[in-house]
Amino acid sequence: MTGSLDRVEAAVRGWLDSGTGRPLILGLCGAQGSGKSTLAKGLRDRMEARGIATALLSLDDLYLSGHARAATARDIHPLLRTRGVPLTHDVAHGIALLDAVRGREATSFPRFDKARDEPEAQRQPVPAKLDLLIFEGWCVGARAQDDAAVAAPINALERDADPDGSWRRAVNAALCTGYAELFARIDRLVLLAAPGFEIVARWRLEQEEALRRTLEAQGRSTAGLMDAPAVLRFVAHYERLTCWILDEMPARADLVLRLDVDRNLIA
Repeated sequence: MTGSLDRVEAAVRGWLDSGTGRPLILGLCGAQGSGKSTLAKGLRDRMEARGIATALLSLDDLYLSGHARAATARDIHPLLRTRGVPLTHDVAHGIALLDAVRGREATSFPRFDKARDEPEAQRQPVPAKLDLLIFEGWCVGARAQDDAAVAAPINALERDADPDGSWRRAVNAALCTGYAELFARIDRLVLLAAPGFEIVARWRLEQEEALRRTLEAQGRSTAGLMDAPAVLRFVAHYERLTCWILDEMPARADLVLRLDVDRNLIA
């Protein structure tokens, strides 16, 4: 991950030097388990060590509560009960947060507890007059597919749980509206490109095991964590958009970092 961090740091320093005088909003996109959160935290630490006021916001921290997702699942499609895809985030709140940062206003960021699958009660204070906001997430900067591209299912989950395509059409439509408005506030976009979707399940399972060890060390419950079969079903929700990002985003991202199966930067 050091090589990726060095590359991103050099790029960000250049973008800051040639900036507009307002905070730089950096979008960092990467598949589940690709190391984007680790990279984002490392970049924040390096920037702050240089005296650059930096904050970090994860798209995951914008997840709707379980109650709100249950309502969305009832009103639109049952698959939206599972967090992850567009329509399971509080996009309006995300837009307000990015606008506050761009306006150099003090604000506070939400945090989401994945073990409980619920937002945390406490928020993270963010000072005014930031220089850099790192906005990271698995589909940050994603664009919608053509309507024809979502017609046929691409995995068993879509075939069995979304036979009429209403879930995938709704998710795709969200990328044309609220999510497009949110991602339009990004100034520069960095993509951590996985070697393919087939590695994502392994990476995601490694994440789950790491979280399990952390919670156990803290004496907290691990009841909400997933076993291997649950992880496979979970990542199937992400497959379509992850594959589309890997196909479409490299041509327009400001920086593409291609990774091998061990998350090492490919020269």
